[in-house]
Amino acid sequence: MRKGIVVTAHVGIEELAAQAESLGFSSFWVYDTPMLHGDPFIALGLCAKATSRIKLGVGVTSPALRSAPAAANHFASLNALAPGRVICGIGTGNTARRTLGMLPTKMAELESFTAALQDLCSGRPVEYREGDRVREIEFLHVGPYVNTTDPIEFVVGAFGLKASAIAGRRGAGLLSFGLLDPGAWSAFTEERENAARAAGRPAGADSYVMTSMHILADGEERHGDASRDAMGHIALSLLTFAADNPSFAGNLSDEEQDAMRRLLTRRGTTATSDDRHKVLYRNYLGRIAPEDRDLVLPSLVDKLGLVGTPGDLTARIAEMEKAGIDELVIQPVVDPASEMAAFAELAV
Repeated sequence: MRKGIVVTAHVGIEELAAQAESLGFSSFWVYDTPMLHGDPFIALGLCAKATSRIKLGVGVTSPALRSAPAAANHFASLNALAPGRVICGIGTGNTARRTLGMLPTKMAELESFTAALQDLCSGRPVEYREGDRVREIEFLHVGPYVNTTDPIEFVVGAFGLKASAIAGRRGAGLLSFGLLDPGAWSAFTEERENAARAAGRPAGADSYVMTSMHILADGEERHGDASRDAMGHIALSLLTFAADNPSFAGNLSDEEQDAMRRLLTRRGTTATSDDRHKVLYRNYLGRIAPEDRDLVLPSLVDKLGLVGTPGDLTARIAEMEKAGIDELVIQPVVDPASEMAAFAELAV
C-alpha cells in the first residue's frame, strides 16, 4: 500500500513536505478548514516550490466554501506550480461548515461542483449560475497563469454510499477520514465501481484513508498516554462531530456518549447552543491537551486509529488494502519528523 502524510496548513509546512518527499511518501495533504487553520493553497504553493515529485492534495474543499470559478482557479494555479502533482479533494464541507455554525452542503451540489471543477481545470467551458443569471465561463488566459493541460486527480470525500456513487459517476477516487473498517470500504468500492460502469466511466480510481498511527514499543500498553496523544485528535474530532450532530450521537456507545457530554461540559457549551461552534472546534485536529486524554477511550483508539506492533499494523493494513484502499495517509501531531520516519520504515 502507498503511504501519504496529512497536516494542518501552517507556517513552515514546506519543510515537512520536503522531508515527506525524501522519505518516499506518495502524497502530502493539507485540510481546507477556514477559521481553523492556514490557507491550503498558500501552504501547498510553498510545498510545490520545495518539492519535485510528491503529490500535493487538498482534503477537502467544498462548494460551500468557494465558488466553482474561484476553486478552479486555485487548483489550476497550483497545477502550474506542480504540474500533474495536484489532488483535488471535494466534500460536503462537514467540518469546515460546522466551524462556522452552518450545515454541510447537499449531495446534488457536491456532484455538480465536482463536475464543474473537472471541466474548468481541463480547459472546458461550464455553465455558471448566480440566482436566475446563467453564463458560460472558462479560463480566458492559460500559459503562465494556470495549467489546464496536466491532469488533476479528483477524489470525493465519502462517509457513505451516496458519495461513493458520486465518485463513480464522475470517474473520481474516494477519500475518507478515520474510517478503517474493511467491510465499509468494500461496500464503498463496490458502489463506486458499479456507478462508474453505469455512467460509462473507468471503474478504477484510487482510494485514500486518513488516520493516525502509533507503533507500540515492546511491552508498551496499547491504550496508554502515548497512543492517546498520537491519535487523540481523531477521537476528539468524532466526539465533537457527535456533540454538534445529535442524530449521529445515537451511533455511539453509552461510554462514548458520556465522553461526548464531558467534552461539551469542558468546552462550556451545550449541544443546542447557537454559538457552540466557537468553542467546540478549538484546537481541532491539533495535539490534544493532557487533561483530555481520558476522553480518548479504548474503543475510539481501536476504531479510529492504527495502534499496534509493527506486525499487528502490517496485518491490519493488508486487510484494508484488500478492501480497496490504495493509500494510507497519516497525520503526525506529537513529533511529526520522527513519526514520519517511523511510518516510512513500516513494511506495508
